[in-house]
Amino acid sequence: MEIVESIPDLAVQDPPGEDFSASDLSWTKFGTEERHDDVALIHYDRVDAFIIGECCNVEFPTRFHIERGRKRSKGSLKEYKPDEYLEYRLYWCSFGPENYGEGGGILPSRRYRLNTRNRAARPQSMRGCTCHFIVKRLYARPSLALLIYNNRRHINKSGFVCHGPLDRDAIGPGAKNIPYICNEIQQQTMSMIYLGIPEENVLAKHIEGIQRYCGSDAKVNSLAAQYVHKLGMIIKRSTHELDLDDQASIRLWVERNKKSVFFYQDASENDPFILGVQTEWQLQQMIRFGHRSLIAVDSTFGIKKLKYPLCTLLVFDSRQHALPVAWIITRTIAKPDVSKWMKALHDRVLAVDPAWKVNGFLVDDAAAEIDPIREIFSCTVLFSLWRIRRSWLRNIIKKCSNIEVQREIFKRLGNIVYSIWDGTDPFVALEELSQDFVDQMAFLQYFKATWVPKFEMWLTTMKTLPLASQEASGAIEAYHVKLKVRLYDDSHLGALQRVDWLVHKLTTELHSSYWLDRYADESDSFQNVKAEYIATTSWNRALQIPDASVTLDCKDSSFAKVLSQKDSTIARLVWNPGSEFAHCDCEWSMQGNLCKHVIKVNMICGNLQSYRPSMSFQSFNEILDSLSKKPADDSIALDLSTAWTHQMLDQIRKLVELNQANNIGTIVNNMPLRWVAKKGRTSVGRPSTLALLPSSANNNSTSSAAKKKQKRKRLSRLC
Repeated sequence: MEIVESIPDLAVQDPPGEDFSASDLSWTKFGTEERHDDVALIHYDRVDAFIIGECCNVEFPTRFHIERGRKRSKGSLKEYKPDEYLEYRLYWCSFGPENYGEGGGILPSRRYRLNTRNRAARPQSMRGCTCHFIVKRLYARPSLALLIYNNRRHINKSGFVCHGPLDRDAIGPGAKNIPYICNEIQQQTMSMIYLGIPEENVLAKHIEGIQRYCGSDAKVNSLAAQYVHKLGMIIKRSTHELDLDDQASIRLWVERNKKSVFFYQDASENDPFILGVQTEWQLQQMIRFGHRSLIAVDSTFGIKKLKYPLCTLLVFDSRQHALPVAWIITRTIAKPDVSKWMKALHDRVLAVDPAWKVNGFLVDDAAAEIDPIREIFSCTVLFSLWRIRRSWLRNIIKKCSNIEVQREIFKRLGNIVYSIWDGTDPFVALEELSQDFVDQMAFLQYFKATWVPKFEMWLTTMKTLPLASQEASGAIEAYHVKLKVRLYDDSHLGALQRVDWLVHKLTTELHSSYWLDRYADESDSFQNVKAEYIATTSWNRALQIPDASVTLDCKDSSFAKVLSQKDSTIARLVWNPGSEFAHCDCEWSMQGNLCKHVIKVNMICGNLQSYRPSMSFQSFNEILDSLSKKPADDSIALDLSTAWTHQMLDQIRKLVELNQANNIGTIVNNMPLRWVAKKGRTSVGRPSTLALLPSSANNNSTSSAAKKKQKRKRLSRLC
């Protein structure tokens, strides 16, 4: 085959059909005699169609993941070659590149032992497959993509087929009759089993998935039934105890699940125990939903019951639900230790997507170290009130029996928090609270012992950091409640002091639950799961309440009524409406949670002048006021503050306009035209031949080029 040395000599291909694969393209040798690759040139908007076609290979059904990626901004290169990239992505078959099957025995990626006489199913990942290709979005022609296929065969380094129906070890003796089960089908099946779905329903969905590859067949259905039954028995008999000693057991788990561990530090005399867990799916969700968005933290979960507290990093998915993307198990909150695991996690994300960046980090603990966040993630730190609100409300309800007393104490505590903007002394208000409710000894003793010593620290944090919204607080709280239900099961109370049990619970049941929620929502399947997932947060439940069901008293603004959607004869009473510290008499709120009735009432009160704005909005106004205030004897700082203020206001105006618009076309038509600079237009396609000239000729050409450039500038001024 003839070797091509120039990109412009390649023809742009556009195969017919919705999807296409490598067999539908004409491949050309590109490079030199010593080193060349198979390449093809296609339209960039058809890259996804090519990847889907490659994944649907009948002989080797698989998925391709991004092993490495890089990006450049347009205009960053003044001189470039025709094959320079604007975007670079290395796609690798998901059965590689590592091979966890070498040497036999229990595979590190396997969470169970297969006690069968025949050669049984192996995990569907890390089989050492060497198939991979590169997608380059060309810098000179961004509408085109250069496909570089380094290895088209799905084989390992020894040259043997390592997955698919041609793999003899794929699914035991029936491998030639049934295709290899892909990651998605296996994860779906395992998630349904972990969540306790009946085996008949699991089998029906499992057969439906594999029929996409091999069609309907009686033998296939029989083998699928055996596979589901065997997998269910394995999961039921599996145990978290790999060793009687918890520390040795967790070492074994880390050794066998290296792909799911981003940081591990064993306990010693000088170093505390730290374990950072993140599955590959969680890494993908962190990159997908965390880029140019927010990351939240649910810190110090189980500080009284678990052996080590659990810290969870969360992102907000397409429905603004909190999705766990990393778990950190440790007792230390010291800055050096936090910096260790945080940098390891950040480096892991950047290794996949170097352009990844987070815009904000939500913390819920005033004692949390925020310097590592600012140094490593280089983003704004926000503070969420959900933890302090939940803790106060739960203890008020628990220690005060009278509901009217509960409402008043909760309202007074909310007013103390609001005092950071009113200018009143919070400690004077706190002393008045103690005198007015001197008969509530149980609550006052708790509050003085737990909160008064660190009350100033919490108020300072609320005043100095921007406050997060109620929607974000509700989403974090929904995850916290779900985590509590999953972990604090009566059947597992004896295992709370074992780290291996906690890791097993997180990476099996909880991980499967969130995976199935996202899969049901994106694939529009499992309608019951999808409906339950959508209604997880109180914010989404509040959106289902019509405005007509909310009644505000014009004479008395101290309470509001919300009619029940299930029974119109029942009305919920919301005390102190318009405040984050509103109190509702519904069952969910009486458990200390932020309920849908409080959120709905606050939504309506936020549009009325008679009610004060939310704390997050007051915090935002405080930031704008501080930017707009004239600095003393510093005119440049005044200019900078004014510029920042107008820039923020312009971005907010555009965001509000985008959210309220019904037709995106009207916004696009109103956008101003952006002209490309003359320098950018004239430099496109400039040949890079200066490096090939001798030094003297190079100097002459450089000086002549500089003269021509000056001449162009003079002519442009005259024109």
